[in-house]
Amino acid sequence: MSGNPFDDEDGTFLVLVNSRGQHSLWPSFAEVPGGWEVRYGGPSGTDRRACLDYVDASWQDIRPLDVPVEAHDSVAG
Repeated sequence: MSGNPFDDEDGTFLVLVNSRGQHSLWPSFAEVPGGWEVRYGGPSGTDRRACLDYVDASWQDIRPLDVPVEAHDSVAG
């Protein structure tokens, strides 16, 4: 394992989601922080690659849910 548990290719992970629809890869041994809920990985977690694939497939638009499309477009334009 590397020094960072988030980079552990052999670790087990969860995918967490907050009220803004933001996703997070989370080590399964760590307590789920307040404001986040487990969306993928089951009670004991799953492998890192499966979690990353889930995030890639389910979180296409990384803008928080509470940011209107118009606000993003005016900043980008």
